[in-house]
Amino acid sequence: MSDDKQQKPSDIPAMKLELVPVPVSDVDRAKAFYVEKVGFRADHDVRPQEGARVLQMTPPGSACSIVVGTGLPEISDMEPGSVKALHLVVDNIAESRRLLLERGVEVGEILDLGGILFARFSDPDGNSWLLQEIPLRFKSGPK
Repeated sequence: MSDDKQQKPSDIPAMKLELVPVPVSDVDRAKAFYVEKVGFRADHDVRPQEGARVLQMTPPGSACSIVVGTGLPEISDMEPGSVKALHLVVDNIAESRRLLLERGVEVGEILDLGGILFARFSDPDGNSWLLQEIPLRFKSGPK
């Protein structure tokens, strides 16, 4: 593409990441984990056709949801437990970790990786999640 035909970022329509597929082996078990233990909101739980189920859930305060299900093209072909290191950004990692532990979620210790804090947990299939806290000094950028 020539330079005069190249699109500028402002010419590109908005593209919002709002739904991430997470492959699981048992939709009911995943729903119990994500909704009852972790505290996600169940947005949709529908069976649009024979052999298909779509369950969409949203983490508290998030604009992005996850979808699990059966009989879904491409999503059902993914290996359960194959999604790793999805990040849930929190304001207070110690408090978030404590609350998840109280709800029965096994959460690893808080790790400090160069000033950014992380704590890991997994769903029953082994899909892994990271709580992430970005301290204020990193949010404000260089001075």
